[in-house]
Amino acid sequence: MSHEDFPTENPAVVTCGLPYANGDLHIGHLRGYIGADAFNRTLQTLGQDSIYVCGSDMHGTPVAVNADQQGVDPEDFALEWHDQYEETFPKFNVDFDNYGHTHDETNTELTQEIVRTLDDEGYVYEKEIQVAYDPDADQYLPDRYVEGTCPYCGEKARGDECDEGCQRHLEPGEVEDPTSTITGNPAEYRERTHKFFEVSAFADFLTDFLDGLEGTSNARNQPRQWIEDGLQDWCITRDMDWGIDYPHGDDDTAGDDLVLYVWVDAPIEYIASSKQYAERDGTDAFDWEQVWKGDGEIVHIIGRDIIQHHTIFWPAMLEGAGYNKPRGVAATGFITINGKGLSTSRNRAIWAKEYLDEGFHPDLLRYYLTTTGGLQQDVDFSWDAFQETVNGELVGTVGNFWYRSLLFAYRNYEGTPETAVSEEVRERIEAAIDEVRENVNDYSMRGVGQAATRLAQFGNEYIQRNEPWKLTDDDPDRAAQVIRDCVQIAKAVAVLLEPITPDKAQELWAQIGEDGEIADARLEDALEAPPRTFDEPGELFEKIEDDRVAELTAKLEERVATAAADDEGTETESDDTAEDEAETMTATENLEPLLEERIGFEDFQDLDIRVGRIEAAEGIEGADDLARLEVDIGFETRQVVAGIKQLHDLDELPGTRCVLLANMEPAELFGVESNGMILAAGDEADLLTTHGDAALGEKIQ
Repeated sequence: MSHEDFPTENPAVVTCGLPYANGDLHIGHLRGYIGADAFNRTLQTLGQDSIYVCGSDMHGTPVAVNADQQGVDPEDFALEWHDQYEETFPKFNVDFDNYGHTHDETNTELTQEIVRTLDDEGYVYEKEIQVAYDPDADQYLPDRYVEGTCPYCGEKARGDECDEGCQRHLEPGEVEDPTSTITGNPAEYRERTHKFFEVSAFADFLTDFLDGLEGTSNARNQPRQWIEDGLQDWCITRDMDWGIDYPHGDDDTAGDDLVLYVWVDAPIEYIASSKQYAERDGTDAFDWEQVWKGDGEIVHIIGRDIIQHHTIFWPAMLEGAGYNKPRGVAATGFITINGKGLSTSRNRAIWAKEYLDEGFHPDLLRYYLTTTGGLQQDVDFSWDAFQETVNGELVGTVGNFWYRSLLFAYRNYEGTPETAVSEEVRERIEAAIDEVRENVNDYSMRGVGQAATRLAQFGNEYIQRNEPWKLTDDDPDRAAQVIRDCVQIAKAVAVLLEPITPDKAQELWAQIGEDGEIADARLEDALEAPPRTFDEPGELFEKIEDDRVAELTAKLEERVATAAADDEGTETESDDTAEDEAETMTATENLEPLLEERIGFEDFQDLDIRVGRIEAAEGIEGADDLARLEVDIGFETRQVVAGIKQLHDLDELPGTRCVLLANMEPAELFGVESNGMILAAGDEADLLTTHGDAALGEKIQ
């Protein structure tokens, strides 16, 4: 891999975390798949040779458990969901170059080959561990077949996670008072030989790897703590029938009925899917081995609950087996509803099928999920917010400019006026192209979408400022110049917006008389002259009416209320994306204890805490952790220094709501005056904000 700006001369692979073949897709899942698709499409507009691959994650105990409950074979169960995913993704214009699954022959062979290599290189060893056993069923029990008591908080827990208590990840043998879910009878612990991958041997390599890793700041910073705390070796085998068999050697003492842990074969599907694409289209078209064994560019876009797997376990496997490592890992935030994570099991979600059944175009959701908040920030979904984005940005800004300018061009010139584009407009389009290049290299798809929307906003201001309808008689040459510029801007907006809203961009492409597919266009084509003539345009976006939003909101509120009743006071879930075997929460025992000393209400009243909005953010030279922020608090804009440089993507912070302690004594840090303090939670500096739309400067009390 290189660290040159995209596009590079090396082929690239873009991936997204595999969907777990165990249930319906919802918009929380789609955020990652759409984001990765938009990223790959943007790379291609730059001229990068890149493909987008993925596949269904077929293995693991949840599939086996659910298949057993339904009385079907786990392969048949998982393939049914795999087929549904293959059908659903194209409906949201998620265009995989190859979509496989982890149980196919290619992935099985590659997985066993890589594990053999790790074993041959001395990175795999055997260890005796305690594994739950059901005497009545006469079998060892993998994690999801065990229930018991969490040893840390005392709540009911399953074998791999305290899902009803502290949320802590549990290793085999940790659950107390184990019970078999097969028979309902008490289980017992027996010693069992399993295989372990020596992740701890890669600590120095992983430190260097993270130093050079691109992507979002959370994917770089969270793993550093795990390395500092001391890496734990991973048990890579499980006692079950469903999965890829461990490739045993002649001298193995471990049982021959073990299968590989799902997190061994799941990421290898990225390689397998790349290989399948190359074998189908020919290595002359795409050299998968150059990507994975040479100097190609690998980018993973994932949910933040699987950062550990993609920045510790996976690169260590790749290094140990002699494969290329990821250039970038970008971790998305969660989609929430009323602050609670989406849940497939509790029906607290906006389902992919449901969205389509409501009659909304997929590009509306693509735009909303891509441009609302930075990639790594959580987004609290509401139909009101969705309506505001669609009506304000797509209908009011982009669609309004497209339609009014093209309709005027058609009625007065039958298309594009015969004159050259002005220098002012050419420079503005070039600036938008530069914005796209800069943002995709910063892994900011929000920035890519905003570059297109801001160009359309400029187009609206340009046509309004020049009023060509007043010039057609008095100054026809000037009128023609303005409309020529507007048609060029419309074409440029389409090219820039194609990665985000591919169908709608293609519609505009056809409306201005362009041939072929806009997906084949490059950024530079935004400056190529549009066709001389085109037909009367139509409106591309429809306004979402208030009564429609009220109806959808009522449906959602009823569902959320039902889910809340089902929760019966249990904790907030994380977004249960495909990989719900990952660690997602921090144990409560790691929280800082409450202070014993109390303060009076008068003391609290002395704090002047205000609602603010970050307008600018930049790192402070010479300071590892400090950033200079400009925060608008209604009355004025304050300069604030905050220790968030390594914890947030600073380029994505402008526009973010925050909470500011306004009457903090001024201080000077690294030569920069700080006039206030933004409030954040935890070691990851989760910025505090407001749930509603409180005005800037509103006092918090």
